[in-house]
Amino acid sequence: MATKKIKKAQKPVKKLVKKAVKKAVKKTVKKVAKKPAKKVVKKIVKNAKKLAKPLAKKSASKAKKVLAPAIKPRKEASGKQIGRILHYFDRISVAVVELDGELSVGDAIRIIGGKETDFKQVIESMELEHEKIGKAKKGQAIGMELKDKAREGYKVYKI
Repeated sequence: MATKKIKKAQKPVKKLVKKAVKKAVKKTVKKVAKKPAKKVVKKIVKNAKKLAKPLAKKSASKAKKVLAPAIKPRKEASGKQIGRILHYFDRISVAVVELDGELSVGDAIRIIGGKETDFKQVIESMELEHEKIGKAKKGQAIGMELKDKAREGYKVYKI
């Protein structure tokens, strides 16, 4: 969704740049019609840059208005960081989490990572060495099923 809005914001910028280049070409061609081609091209580029600066400022403010709803700052992580994801098995939606504190079945957790991953869930089951456990201690690497995708390095918070 954000990429559509970015493309939408780029359209007026491209139009403004084209206008600036056309104006620059017209001005320089009129002034220096009999000079060598290299000098003419240099003048065109110079005039285009001069004309493009104020247009770029206008288009930047337009882009900010269009993109403002798409770019949302991430909320600060609530709760205490309890671990991080070491590995994620995407076919079975299971993550291996190395714990920095205690965690038990029924606890609410929040997983944050990457640009868009931020979700909450309640732990329904945990496994240690392929055996179900009710509580996990600091330093253990446990397996738990996740409702959304995750990747290595994502942080796990206890809410």
